[in-house]
This record gives sequence, C-alpha cells and structure tokens, in this order.
Amino acid sequence: MIKVDGHPHLYRDEKTGAIINHNNTEYHNRIRKIKSIQTQKEDLHQMREDIDELKDLLRQLLEKKSD
Repeated sequence: MIKVDGHPHLYRDEKTGAIINHNNTEYHNRIRKIKSIQTQKEDLHQMREDIDELKDLLRQLLEKKSD
C-alpha cells in the first residue's frame, strides 16, 4: 500500500490502483449515510404509491357519486 499525499487515512493499492480509506469512523459514517439515503428513497416511493392509491379511490368515489 502506498500512502496518498495530503490524506493521512488514504492508501493506494499497488496491484489494483484502488484508493483505500483506513479510517473506520469515516467508513461507518459513509455506510450510515448510504443506508439513510436508501431509506429516504424507499419512503418517497411508498408515499408516491400511497398518493396514487388515494387518487384512484377518489376517482372511484366520484364515479359512483355521478352515477
């Protein structure tokens, strides 16, 4: 592993060229952030589905009322 200049926790893998972060705190913070973003996306998707369902129910009610 070769240390990356100016970044005390970053190292470059000599074989693959990949940058590796050896700071566990930053790694775990990033994983939490990714999970949080995924949860927000799932929540938004569920809300959109719920809104679509409510729209359909309202349309059905309006159709029944007009009959």
